[in-house]
Amino acid sequence: MDQRLILITLLVKLGVAAAVASAVVRSRYFKSLLFREERTLAQKLHLALYLVFPFGLGVMVRLAVENFKAADLGYECAILLGVIGGRVTGGVGGALVAIPALIHGEFATLPLNVGAGLAAGWLRTLARDHEDVWSFSPFIDLSIYRWFRRNVRRPRMEWQTTFFALILGLQYVHVLVGEAFPGRLFSVGFPPWTHNMLTDALVFSAFWAAGVAVVGVPLKIWNNTRIELKLEEQERLLLQARMEALQTQINPHFLFNTLNSIASLVRFDPDAARELVVKLASILRRLLRQNEAFIQLREEVEFIDAYLDIEVVRFGRDKLRVVKELDPATLDLLVPSMVLQPLVENAIKHGLAPRLDGGSITLRSRLADGKLVIQVEDDGVGMAEAGARPAADSVSTGIGMANVAERLTVLYGDAAKMSIGSPDKEGTCVTLELPLVQTEAGAKSESAAAVLYEARSSTQR
Repeated sequence: MDQRLILITLLVKLGVAAAVASAVVRSRYFKSLLFREERTLAQKLHLALYLVFPFGLGVMVRLAVENFKAADLGYECAILLGVIGGRVTGGVGGALVAIPALIHGEFATLPLNVGAGLAAGWLRTLARDHEDVWSFSPFIDLSIYRWFRRNVRRPRMEWQTTFFALILGLQYVHVLVGEAFPGRLFSVGFPPWTHNMLTDALVFSAFWAAGVAVVGVPLKIWNNTRIELKLEEQERLLLQARMEALQTQINPHFLFNTLNSIASLVRFDPDAARELVVKLASILRRLLRQNEAFIQLREEVEFIDAYLDIEVVRFGRDKLRVVKELDPATLDLLVPSMVLQPLVENAIKHGLAPRLDGGSITLRSRLADGKLVIQVEDDGVGMAEAGARPAADSVSTGIGMANVAERLTVLYGDAAKMSIGSPDKEGTCVTLELPLVQTEAGAKSESAAAVLYEARSSTQR
């Protein structure tokens, strides 16, 4: 092969490597395999099979199509499998990707591929941090400089530089064996000399640089995917942490108010205080069992019923009336856990408590414009301000209302709205407009963070 044909072949090899790496990374399972640093034996074999198939297909294309040598990246595949999966993955993958060439009579392919996979896997075990594998770059001029600067005083192995040297060494051995045993191993071969020192130097530099880049480019593409997965995981964990903090803020707040009610009843109405303690114990048992991010509206209303039973004991049945106007189609929809209790508590505390004759609370739910609309209305003393805005900017009175607004912002971003109105300054109506959560995980999800992230993602699509 002349120099121009070799250069074209090297460029096409880079394109093939990038195309294969971009294609396989579209698989969710392959992404999960990349994201894991510790894998089971089955997962190591699955990782090998994921890459063996497309790279093995390239070997078959090279054998079937004359002068399309750039399709064969089986040797580089073995190196990649070894460095990202370890010795087992590299050795098994190197053997499997060599099968088409072996059938064609290229018997030296098998031992060289297996050896390259084992060597790369062995070097992986020497990395103090496996992130060194993913941060590898074909452009290691700065790495070499840092390696020399550090090793002047305290010699030690620089993994990036060592892996660079290993790739060059394996490529050199591959070409030598290919020239020593023609027909027994496929190899592009060294570029021929033209006795033009500048041209020869450039061509040989491109030859070796391409050998490293064919390995480095897929690593870079897959590392970008790993970074995206890490960012998603960090966002899930952040959402979970914020939700847990907000939920722990609600529960003590509710408990504090209820215990105050019990303390006020102990002296003059012990039976009522005892009834409150029993109902509070029932609610707390449910809270201990309930660690879901979302629950059905039906369950949320049942919880509110138990809470209102406590408040009815405090106010008296003739002073606190509860009206429900719930659309049956909404009862099975998912809502944030413990989202209504602070609204009902606020209606009682700020709307009905100042009135001597008490009043009523109305709970409504309906579907409107593809959203779930929930209203908590009281006929109490009302409020001066009214408005409708995103949950993050909602008017809030007290810890509970601010908590609800913050939770809606965490869950839905700007897609949820919380409106507080006081028509004619008589009574107060709090309206929640919630996007429908398109997730089947719901209340039974094993990971609250996954549900939160999926819920927020579904509202942004």
